[in-house]
Amino acid sequence: MPEGDTVADTAARLRADLAGATLQRADFRVPALATTSLVAWSVVDVRSRGKHVLIDLDRPDPPARYVLHSHLRMDGSWRTYPVGQRWTGGPGHLIRVALYTARTVAVGYHLHELALLTPADLDARLAHLGPDLLDPAADPSEAVRRLAADGDRPIAAALLDQRCLAGIGNVYQAELLFLRGLWPWTPVAAVDDLDALVRLAVRLMAANVGRATRSTTGSLRRGETSYVYGRSGQPCRRCGTLIRRAPMGERITFWCPHCQAQPASQP
Repeated sequence: MPEGDTVADTAARLRADLAGATLQRADFRVPALATTSLVAWSVVDVRSRGKHVLIDLDRPDPPARYVLHSHLRMDGSWRTYPVGQRWTGGPGHLIRVALYTARTVAVGYHLHELALLTPADLDARLAHLGPDLLDPAADPSEAVRRLAADGDRPIAAALLDQRCLAGIGNVYQAELLFLRGLWPWTPVAAVDDLDALVRLAVRLMAANVGRATRSTTGSLRRGETSYVYGRSGQPCRRCGTLIRRAPMGERITFWCPHCQAQPASQP
């Protein structure tokens, strides 16, 4: 599932294979870009912000800078292949774009919001995002301020709101709340230390960048990488109580009813 760490890894892989290269062809399979040619455009850099992958491009004539923006959401991915190798990232009908260089083909599967934008247009499109937890220049206190702005909202829902902080999805939401002992429906205003929660999110996500297997427990063994996420009906690793699962808006959350007990004051 793409969350901030996996999107950062995706950008790093694309950067290693594309940065500095000149595009020989671009095959767009979305109506808005179907006739767009990127022949002779250069890939300057590839970066991420939250769940967004940004490919910086230079156009040779007339000279200009553009960004190919894609949103991975829950199921998008980018794969790279040596020219001539069979593509194995998924069925062909899910391919949204293929970028060809002399050595590499970068293929985007099930991408969302695929668009070619000027830097100014990109800034406007992403202006709503909160701080990217993996950006060293990001200010965690701004994420705290944004979370605290709606004190009545359940903390699990607030963590998933990319306007508050960019990069957290279902996995980190559930694991963070377990580690901090918070019932998912606790109102934001009732959370004792939002700053500690945000800083833990930064540490957890940063620790998983570059890993083939995401882990929040410290173990990379199969079946031991999470405390509560994906473990509905299994015993809590701390107390043995069965982990529960419930909808959280359009998402889901997992929690331990004992370690994350519902406060008596909360309905």
